[in-house]
Amino acid sequence: MPPVEGASTATPSAGERPQSVHFRSDSCEWATPQEFFDKLHEEFNFTLDVCATNSNAKCKNFYTQAEDGLAQPWLGVCWCNPPYGREIKFWVEKAMRAAHSGDATVVCLVPARTDTHWWHDFVSQADEIRFVKGRLKFGGHSNSAPFPSAVVVFRARKQ
Repeated sequence: MPPVEGASTATPSAGERPQSVHFRSDSCEWATPQEFFDKLHEEFNFTLDVCATNSNAKCKNFYTQAEDGLAQPWLGVCWCNPPYGREIKFWVEKAMRAAHSGDATVVCLVPARTDTHWWHDFVSQADEIRFVKGRLKFGGHSNSAPFPSAVVVFRARKQ
């Protein structure tokens, strides 16, 4: 897929470690474990990372916070590991809407917070919900995340 207008481009190195990921409540960024992403990439062949930093982008084409992925078009096959704070609902809603419009298939890595409004409002409309067995170790850290995760797949379709 050609570069997406307004997106950053880079060639992430396999196994490249992000600068830092903090297991604290003051951080909502959880860098995707590379091996975990690689397995999904084999299946989906992602073309755009809609929510990345320069150091943790998983695709050649990606949006950073400066480009504001929520304000950009999501096209093709998108990877979305959104910030896990209160704004997560906006990312999951955008994923659902991009798929429903037929513009994109979006695969999201999210905390499995089945008790939240965003889960019931948006994740419940996904084509697939895959609960991750065990707890992921984000950003190459030796400690597992303090929450379970799910892979949520919204497939492109016109409604």
